Amino acid sequence: MAINDNNNPENNNTPTSGGSGSGSSNDPNKRRRNRNKPRRDGKGSNTQKSSRINDSATTDKLDKGNSKKQSRRVGSALAAQTPDLVKDEPISAHDSAAEDAAAQAEGGIKAVGNQRIIPFMKIEKPMALLSLFMVIASIIAIAVNGLNLGLDFTGGVSADVRYEQPVEQIDVVQALASNGFDDAVVQYLGTREELLVRLPPQSDNIDGLSTSLTQALALPSNTAEISNVNIIGSQVGNEVYLNSVMALALALLCMLGYVALRFQFKLSLGAVLSLFHDAVVTIGVFALFGLPFDLTVLAAILALIGYSLNDTIVVYDRIRENFRRVRGITPSQTVDLSLTETLRRTIMTISTVLLVVLAMMFLGGDGLYWFSVALFIGLLAGTYSSTYIASSIPLRMGLSRDDFVVKVKPEFEEEIVTFNDPKMFEQD
Repeated sequence: MAINDNNNPENNNTPTSGGSGSGSSNDPNKRRRNRNKPRRDGKGSNTQKSSRINDSATTDKLDKGNSKKQSRRVGSALAAQTPDLVKDEPISAHDSAAEDAAAQAEGGIKAVGNQRIIPFMKIEKPMALLSLFMVIASIIAIAVNGLNLGLDFTGGVSADVRYEQPVEQIDVVQALASNGFDDAVVQYLGTREELLVRLPPQSDNIDGLSTSLTQALALPSNTAEISNVNIIGSQVGNEVYLNSVMALALALLCMLGYVALRFQFKLSLGAVLSLFHDAVVTIGVFALFGLPFDLTVLAAILALIGYSLNDTIVVYDRIRENFRRVRGITPSQTVDLSLTETLRRTIMTISTVLLVVLAMMFLGGDGLYWFSVALFIGLLAGTYSSTYIASSIPLRMGLSRDDFVVKVKPEFEEEIVTFNDPKMFEQD
């Protein structure tokens, strides 16, 4: 009888939870034994159990990620795995509150996917007030104190001097001061034997001036020879001053057109205002403390405009990319994300440039000193303005994703034509 029971087709065809023999499975009082090892063909209760464990683990991960904003991924790879996490719908109020709570728990830093965001725009208004105060103070300093214009703008005397042996700039300046030529500016012309000496306006007698300068420039055991003496009038200095102002205005106008064509008009206005901020603050510092302002300082300001625009273009390019790529976040969060992604590049760039500027300031001599000072002040202002002025002004003007999405004009939209021919459905 035992053999007949074991050969019963009903018992053989009835599946059991243990997936094994029939003797113990027919007794309801006996506990069913689960197989510890998987079947050779990969089927059985262990496979089902592992699938249930994987499903539950996946559900727990999704729930945990939705509560802490950790499971939202940005990218095609994750979109293929979990396409329901990347949606076009805006974030609801409940999700926004959960994001704020998670951000406060992590020190005020939000996260989009795996990218942690530094909330730069959180202090946008205080920084805007600080920028406005600095610009107004600089304009007042320029209007009240004026600029301590150098010989390039006021006129004076310039002379090309050649020594038999190398000399130091400080020795030449002291020799001129001891002979009555004060406020002299001495620069090297390629070598340490050739120098350019610039003096305030002197007498119009070139022969007598050349003789007195030769006597004043003579050093112990080192004679000087003056090859050329030029007298620059005040009219020429005024023309240089006006041309410098026109050069600054033309540079800002060209930057406005470039950014408007390259990106968007809202961004171009923010970039030009940030460049104007950098130039005005740098000039205002020179006016406030009475520092000498000559053509080398003007060259530093023009170089500063180019550097600051380059830093701003990098941020704008990332802002445009994130507006097209990332969805479901506010424009302010998009700007914060872009600034966070470019922060490492900004720090490395400003660090390397400041090292060169400080080397020129302390090791470059008097000819490069004020050029380096102007660059140092402008670099600090330019880094600050690229973060807050150039990025916050477009936000205030209503920058959104629609500004970067290419829209098809109505005249280029394809018209859908439906052609129903009754003869097509007639059967032969």
